Amino acid sequence: MPSTPGFPPNSIVTMLRVEGLVVLIAAVTAYWFLGGNWWLFAVLLLAPDLSFFGLYAGETAGAKIYNLAHTYAVPALLGAIGWFGGIFWLTEVALIWAAHIGMDRAVGYGLKYPGVAHHTHLGLIGPASKAARNADAR
Repeated sequence: MPSTPGFPPNSIVTMLRVEGLVVLIAAVTAYWFLGGNWWLFAVLLLAPDLSFFGLYAGETAGAKIYNLAHTYAVPALLGAIGWFGGIFWLTEVALIWAAHIGMDRAVGYGLKYPGVAHHTHLGLIGPASKAARNADAR
């Protein structure tokens, strides 16, 4: 990645991707420990990506909706409410949600910059990433 403003250094990206992998492993382990339903896990694992449809509200609004669904704060709060409220299915949903976010981070998908296509806090994604790699190869 270029070392220009808005692009994190490779060492930071690597650290955030490893952190995502650790969250994924921890969430799946906790889900297993709680005896969660694996069919539910499989069905809901990609559900946070439905927030992508927020792009129909515009690129800036879509990024905000996507980011809300892809920040650890929301499933952490949901999990705490489920755990302390004795609503264990809510805790399971929160763990699935956290696993999804961790999985996304581990493979390089981050929070979107409002109004800027294919640019996340982990760098470029999709066509922009491919174009940058091709430009670097020249």
